[in-house]
Amino acid sequence: MPEYLSQEQIDQFNKNGYLVLPSFLSEEETSALRKRSKELLDEFDPSTHPLTKFTTGDDDHVGDDYFLTSGDKIRYFLETDAVDGDGKLNREKQKAVNKIGHGLHELDPLFRKVTLENERIRAVVRDLKFHRDPVALQSMVITKQPQIGGEVPEHNDSTFLYTDPPSALGFWIALEKCTESNGALSFLPGSHKTTPITKRFVRLGPGKGTGFETLVSPEEEKRVAEEGKKGEYTLETCNPGDLVLIHGSVLHKSERNTSPNTRFAYTFHMIESPPYANYDEKNWLQPTPEMPFSRILPPGEINVF
Repeated sequence: MPEYLSQEQIDQFNKNGYLVLPSFLSEEETSALRKRSKELLDEFDPSTHPLTKFTTGDDDHVGDDYFLTSGDKIRYFLETDAVDGDGKLNREKQKAVNKIGHGLHELDPLFRKVTLENERIRAVVRDLKFHRDPVALQSMVITKQPQIGGEVPEHNDSTFLYTDPPSALGFWIALEKCTESNGALSFLPGSHKTTPITKRFVRLGPGKGTGFETLVSPEEEKRVAEEGKKGEYTLETCNPGDLVLIHGSVLHKSERNTSPNTRFAYTFHMIESPPYANYDEKNWLQPTPEMPFSRILPPGEINVF
C-alpha cells in the first residue's frame, strides 16, 4: 500500500508525467525556507562575484568554472537583464539573482531538513518505486525576479541530469504564490511517454564550458520537436507549500515574470544510482570526494527489482 500518495495520485503521475501535491510543506516550513532564501540574497557579495549569468538557450548556456564547480557549494547566478553593458549590476543585488544553488540540500540546515531529513519525501520516493539507491544531486532556489525573471523554454530535466537509462525526478516546491503572470510552470501532459531524450547537456572539455551532445539523428530530433508542438500545455498555478513532482522526461516550461512580484521556488533533483542507471563524467555536474551525491533512502531500504 502507498505510504503518502494515493493510488489515484500515483496513476495520475504515471499518466501525465507530473503531479501537484497541495500543501506538502506546512506554512511554518514554507515561511522558514522563504525567509532563509532572502537571507542568502542579503549575504550575496557582488564585489567578489564573477557576474556569472544564468541563461537557458541552447546557444548561450552558462558554462564557466564558477558554474561547473558549484555542486558542493552555495553560489549565485544572475538574471541576464540584471547586468549592463559594462558588466555591472543595474539594480540592487537582491533583485539581480536568478537562482541560488547547487548544494543547498547538503550545506544549509533548513534546506537539508526539507530534502534529506524529510520522511514525507522518502515516502513519496517509495510510493513511486524509486528503490534503487536514489540520490539527490543538485538543489536550487529560483527567484524569478519581477519584470526580468526570464522565460524558461520547453525542456525536460533528463537532458541536463542525464543517466542511462534516464531516471531523473524533480521536486519543485513553491515558496510564494505562482501565477500566470509571474511564471508558473506549464506541462505537456503525457509527453514523458512520447518524447525521448534527444540530447544531453555536457562538459566540452577543459576551458571549453558546456554544450549539448545529440543522442539521435537530426531527423529524429526534428520529429520529436514537431510532436511537442502538437500538444496543449497545462498551466499549473501553485500556492506556497505546494510540491510539484516532475518526471525527468516530461516537457515543461515557464514564461517570463511580467508581474511586480517575485516567484520564489525551491527545487531539487534525484536520480537512480548504478547499476540501474549510469551517471558518467560527461555530465556538467560532478560529485566530489568531499560531497558525493546524497542518499535519499537509508541503505537498508535499497533494493533492485
